[in-house]
Amino acid sequence: MEDPALADLFAQDVVLMRLVGMNPVVVHGGGPQISDLMRRLGKEPEFVDGLRVTDAETVDIVRMALVGKVNREIVASVNRHGSYAVGLSGEDAGLITVKARDERLGFVGDVRRIDPSILARLIREELIPVVATVGVDETGQAYNVNADTVAAAIASALGAEKLVYLTDVTGLYERWPDETSLVSR
Repeated sequence: MEDPALADLFAQDVVLMRLVGMNPVVVHGGGPQISDLMRRLGKEPEFVDGLRVTDAETVDIVRMALVGKVNREIVASVNRHGSYAVGLSGEDAGLITVKARDERLGFVGDVRRIDPSILARLIREELIPVVATVGVDETGQAYNVNADTVAAAIASALGAEKLVYLTDVTGLYERWPDETSLVSR
């Protein structure tokens, strides 16, 4: 979320959900922040079929941007309204296990397994997990993972009643980025 006022309203809403007995889990990406950090470090972002090519250097940048910056900012924003948020990434406690998607993309992964046990423990303690979407393969290699896909997989693994997406695109597409494939309902 680029707008600080919007981010603050989002944080307030997340805390309110917790206070009324709901169990929110925040799952985030950070594409613009990754691209910005890449450029600041002298590396131009590259995409194939809308997905970021993630070589070894880029996966470190992804981790810095998602875990070190975006996650910390969301946690801090939520905690300004009550000390409820705990930041983690898919690398923590075996949360997100992935498999490589496509050789051309490098370290871009598809969710293979979600272990929701750490999230369930945090929820039982009335905390709000904030998850950065970096996953690992079976060897421990970090991968960049699509946040929308991770959010759906985590919601499914937790048996969530609802899944809410906040995004800056028009809606859900059957064949992104084909704008004629926008799902109408």
